[in-house]
Amino acid sequence: MMRVLLPILRTGVAVSLFVWASLASAQGSSELLPRPAAIEPAIQFWIRVYTEIDTDHGFLHDSNNLAIVYQRLAYDRPEIEKQRESIKSDLAVLATGKRTGLSESQARILAQWPESANNDDFQTGANNVRFQLGQSDRFVAGLVRSGAYRNHIEEVVRAKSLPIELSALPHVESSFHPGAYSSVAAAGMWQFMRGTGQRFMRIDHIVDERMDPYTATYAAMSLLEYNYRILGTWPLALTAYNHGTGGMSRAVRETGSNRIEDIIANYKGRNFGFASRNFYPQFLAVLEVEKRAQSLFGALQLDPSPEYVEFELDAFVEAKALADALGVTVEHLQFDNPALRPVVWEGGKRIPKGFVVKVQKESLGAPIERLVSQIPAAQKFRIQTPDVAYVVQRGDSLSGIATRFKTSVTQLASLNQLADRHRIQIGQRLLLPQDTAANTGLTSAEIAASGPASTAKPFTISSDGTYTVRSGDSIYLIADRLGVEEGLLLAANQLTQPDKIFPGQQLRVPSEKSPAQRAPVIAQVDPEPQPVAAAVDTAPEPVAEEPQDEPFFIEVNEPINNDRTLEMAEAVDPEANVEENNEQAVVDLAADPSDYSVADNGSIEIQALETLGHYAEWLGVNTSTLRSANSMRFGQPVLIGQRMKLDFSKVNKEQFELKRREFHIQSQNEFFKKYRIQNLEEYKVAANDNIASMARRKYSVPMWLLRQYNPELDFRKIQIGQTVVFPVLQAVKSEQGTS
Repeated sequence: MMRVLLPILRTGVAVSLFVWASLASAQGSSELLPRPAAIEPAIQFWIRVYTEIDTDHGFLHDSNNLAIVYQRLAYDRPEIEKQRESIKSDLAVLATGKRTGLSESQARILAQWPESANNDDFQTGANNVRFQLGQSDRFVAGLVRSGAYRNHIEEVVRAKSLPIELSALPHVESSFHPGAYSSVAAAGMWQFMRGTGQRFMRIDHIVDERMDPYTATYAAMSLLEYNYRILGTWPLALTAYNHGTGGMSRAVRETGSNRIEDIIANYKGRNFGFASRNFYPQFLAVLEVEKRAQSLFGALQLDPSPEYVEFELDAFVEAKALADALGVTVEHLQFDNPALRPVVWEGGKRIPKGFVVKVQKESLGAPIERLVSQIPAAQKFRIQTPDVAYVVQRGDSLSGIATRFKTSVTQLASLNQLADRHRIQIGQRLLLPQDTAANTGLTSAEIAASGPASTAKPFTISSDGTYTVRSGDSIYLIADRLGVEEGLLLAANQLTQPDKIFPGQQLRVPSEKSPAQRAPVIAQVDPEPQPVAAAVDTAPEPVAEEPQDEPFFIEVNEPINNDRTLEMAEAVDPEANVEENNEQAVVDLAADPSDYSVADNGSIEIQALETLGHYAEWLGVNTSTLRSANSMRFGQPVLIGQRMKLDFSKVNKEQFELKRREFHIQSQNEFFKKYRIQNLEEYKVAANDNIASMARRKYSVPMWLLRQYNPELDFRKIQIGQTVVFPVLQAVKSEQGTS
């Protein structure tokens, strides 16, 4: 399949005028994106951050009342700390009630505060002195970069009938940098966390579509569309992009209001910190600065939008082979396809079958169909290069694993996309670099089965000159490791079909050795003893180069990362031992608006997938206890949406909530390993419709996901004519076979 996309935009001032005019002419923005007076000080603060100070300077300010800016100063940590302590001392003096005989600095600080401020306000203020790094140079750089992507973003926004202003959101998230990473593992221009992004994109150790700004744009707009559907207003939907749909649903429940100014002022959620409180004011500030950009920054030459040709691979292909066929360098191909992870470019994995490759049209010397047809059949594979993996054991540490398998902590963290390098769990499957077997002398099966104190079986010949075939072996691998010619090995054992060997088989080893050692192939991990089949693609695999550090990381435009508050994150400790419990699964519940909390009266709202047996297990009680407490007869099922009283005699509410959330995290994680949300369909309920049956048979949508997209719908009382939104799912293709 081939298509051309993303036509070249006008460049220079004409482009910048087009971009700014598109926002200025947007209809209904005041209604969809209100600007409450209560958050105006925060908006003005962020306008100053984006226009008055660059990343070499910053403001010391009050973190609650952003109208109070104490001082502008250069970014110098010792000086910042010195000035902050001085301001805190002056506020402590004012907190005593002193208002006369003040020093010059105390008088200046007093003048910053409203006349109504009392001693308690000053005492609180002493604990809220914060440093915010400037962003003016970063904003300009982002504006220039935006030229390459803005037209595509606006096309997606319009196609979904969303507010055109949403196209400016990357200013807040990443300054339109497609390779951005944050300190909390958000990635790409749209700064998706792995768990949320996995709903809409492929994210694994081979492909991470968060890094493709075009694919990620569709995902970002799908998420914002979902947030708006759940929360009902764009201020809440935008804030949920930072704080999670579940978090904002909880904020609405606890404050009893859906007005953003009320939630900013009153919501005291544990994770609703400075970044979340300021996300919407920041966004409004960005809109204003972008509208005024020409007068603020002058005429800017925006980056041009490249013209790409797209085509879908019908086989697994190595990057070098594809680049050669297209007549471009591997580096060029990598630049055009940032979703492919480093392991692909290092040769450890093939570009997947079905992957849509992008190449800039101007770099091609012939029609794409002709170039792709030149890929030799021998370089088109039916399956992916097998993984090499190790299962974490008790007593392991990441640095210990890296040392044992002759790699680095950085390489392991990158390959496995570890958000927290100093936390690994017993039973966790860690991928290893493809050259691990070559470096350690172990087969993939031995690596997978090895433990922290175990010694893997050596790859040796017995005293009678034979070798015993093991799971994962192939004729090529055996010949390579033993240093003999493959043909001689076949001849010595009268083998005419090299794929017909099996674990336990005795192979006679010829005495003649190979004249030179070849690069070893990595055997497929196969935990169950089965006959070894040499696949069609048994040619030597490319061996990755020495482990290198992850390429260029940038500090992105998130307040939590840019403020440099002198509050240092916990240091990464690669020596930290493995934890017993899986504290953080691959996905979280950020996009799940369901109420998993326990009410003050000890009751819960029953959610999809949950049973009475689950509650009994999480509480450590018998189901009969719960039936008695809720006047339920034997065999009576629990009903989604109803409330149930619980017994906390064995565990407390926090322990129960943790187990409950872990269950749903695991369930949703397993689901999104198999499916991704591609689109939405609205359906009008007709007579005799069975929504549960339709969800299961027509859409293959589980009830928990259907409820997420229809939070106001009472599935026990669905009426004819009501609208039900069905997520349209796409099954994730397997790379372990030919399908």
